[in-house]
Amino acid sequence: MSSESPGTPRALALVADQGVLVGYPVSRTRTYPLVIGTGARLRSGTVLYDGTTIGRHLETGHGVVVREGCEIGDDVSVWSNSVIDYGCRIGDRVKIHCNCYIAQYTELEDDVFLAPGVTIANDLYPGDERSSQLMAGPRIGAGAQIGVNVTILPYVRIGAGALVGAGSVVTRDVPAGTVAVGNPAVARRAVAELPVIDERLVADSGSASRYRLADAEGNLP
Repeated sequence: MSSESPGTPRALALVADQGVLVGYPVSRTRTYPLVIGTGARLRSGTVLYDGTTIGRHLETGHGVVVREGCEIGDDVSVWSNSVIDYGCRIGDRVKIHCNCYIAQYTELEDDVFLAPGVTIANDLYPGDERSSQLMAGPRIGAGAQIGVNVTILPYVRIGAGALVGAGSVVTRDVPAGTVAVGNPAVARRAVAELPVIDERLVADSGSASRYRLADAEGNLP
């Protein structure tokens, strides 16, 4: 494996496909070289900018971009076609699935999971000069789970261990340990009150998907 390196990153035990750019130069501001820990696995199309610090065992899918000014912990995975914009802080063991956009100045604490298609915003009034000066993404607490195609608006705080249902639009804070769903997302119950998953499924041996909902309408009991 090999990588193309416009800058001079400090990296040890880096495994990178052809077409990976490690230490992409930042032209709009003076910054330091990329710092990346040992054991990284970078797949083709990954671009890591200078000015970011990354811990050990980063793993990327194809077409991943990580911009400058980010702090990223250990054992983080970022899957295909996801973008982490500049100035973000990401904890240990965070998993970002495919086709996610993490806006500037977003914080993801340890063990956060983002399902495919999560979009995070950071500009409350796009096009407004003052709004652009004050832009900031949300902070998502440790262990929170964010479902498929969720949109999270600026400044929001999602508490530790919360679960945000698929397709929700989060416009206000979500308390720790709660399930929030809808547009706008509203806290419905505690995560601890969710039914056991085995009670919601029946086997479907004739399908590649293997299981179907016990309740054909998908309602929670």
